Amino acid sequence: MDCAWYCGWSAIAAAFGARAYLGRFRKFRSRVVGIIPARFASSRFQGKPLVQILGKPMIQRTWERAKLATTLDDIVVATDDEKIAECCRGFGADVIMTSESCRNGTERCNEALGKLEKKYDVVVNIQGDEPLIEPEIIDGIVKALQVSPDAVFSTAVTSLKPEDALDPNRVKCVVDNRGYAIIFQGDSFLLISEFTDIEKSGKVNPQFPYLLHLGIQSYDANFLKIYPELQPTPLQLEEDLEQLKVLENGYKMKVIKVDHEAHGVDTPEDVEKIETLMRVRNLS
Repeated sequence: MDCAWYCGWSAIAAAFGARAYLGRFRKFRSRVVGIIPARFASSRFQGKPLVQILGKPMIQRTWERAKLATTLDDIVVATDDEKIAECCRGFGADVIMTSESCRNGTERCNEALGKLEKKYDVVVNIQGDEPLIEPEIIDGIVKALQVSPDAVFSTAVTSLKPEDALDPNRVKCVVDNRGYAIIFQGDSFLLISEFTDIEKSGKVNPQFPYLLHLGIQSYDANFLKIYPELQPTPLQLEEDLEQLKVLENGYKMKVIKVDHEAHGVDTPEDVEKIETLMRVRNLS
């Protein structure tokens, strides 16, 4: 395919974008699939999905929690690694093999969606590195998207502890008064310098409603199909956050706030913390 033609058409499609999309696909989204994207290669934690947490692979822990959600019609694991696939089939999960070229979980979910035999209205991207994810949060973001026909994306946030404000692994989110995302911030100090006194006093501003973005998110299935065609955007490239490409292209993202202590596994050191917490909560 001629690159100039394709890029030009993609730009026109993005410009035409959100309004035309919503006018065409505005309907109740009833059929829901949960997809757990998992890759073996990771710069910070090689083979993370297979790490043992109290005797079970982390990907299994996540799958078992997702199975408790009431809004999911089906759950599949999407991976590019045969070791992960074999492990998941061993504990009973359905697996879709995807390519190594997927740049993020959203693209992996999109590829997996295209290979599923059934048709779905909503796709839930369930991060495999938070094995204590609450099934109620999965249900919450699905229902939020279902009752917000002007949104193509939904996600969850919780309170951000001030001491975590400068942690680059903690993605921050700002939400408007109607519950729609305004912006996300990752490694840069774009929001931090704007809404805190860190540069002046070294302290965060207690009046600013810090929100921590939780990795789980859901998409309108038709929107997910066109997401890879949207051109990269300036803030997305600056922050390396795929959510920003959605917002910068004019689409709406519904956000729910939940009371949840995030326990993601970003590094090998996090495994011991998770296991300690599970013992305290008597979770096996």
